[in-house]
Amino acid sequence: MTMQALDRLPFTGDDEADRLLASEPMALLIGFALDQQVPVQWAFSAPAVLKERLGTIDPRARAQLDPAELEAAAKGPPAIHRFPSAMARRIGELATYLTTTYDGDAARVWTDASDARDLKRRIGLLPGFGDMKVTSMYAVLVKLLGQQPKGWEAELPHHPTLGDADTPQALADYQAKKRAHKAAMRAAAAE
Repeated sequence: MTMQALDRLPFTGDDEADRLLASEPMALLIGFALDQQVPVQWAFSAPAVLKERLGTIDPRARAQLDPAELEAAAKGPPAIHRFPSAMARRIGELATYLTTTYDGDAARVWTDASDARDLKRRIGLLPGFGDMKVTSMYAVLVKLLGQQPKGWEAELPHHPTLGDADTPQALADYQAKKRAHKAAMRAAAAE
């Protein structure tokens, strides 16, 4: 099984923002960092918004940016997230980590990985990336962006993730399944 790399990730509904996610590794990482408590479209649109407001999303530049300037860019209006101040701090932490660990080259998170398990470990070390984000980002890298580290097939999740959203319709289907799953979990907890 060989995966074809997409030239855009259909996560935002905006062609330019979707292309940025596939072409700039930091954009993808920012989108995943913000993908919590907001719709996928909102989280993954943020990198393009920040790039427009700040001129660049390069990790080295973001790590050196005055936190107040990053926070102002995150607040907008419109805000890049439901919690723009907290997410601005998260982006700053991510940029600092990438600058310190990978000399500001966000792609090295995956290009330097020795195998699939190492790749997942590296993703898990990113600030704000828990197990669900690790699994989903890994699936996006493999299924949508053509990354195939040694042992990649064995590490693919057996449940739907954002990595299965290769078209706008597939994203809508994924989001509907996710909402239904969460509703079922809430109903089970209420019983």
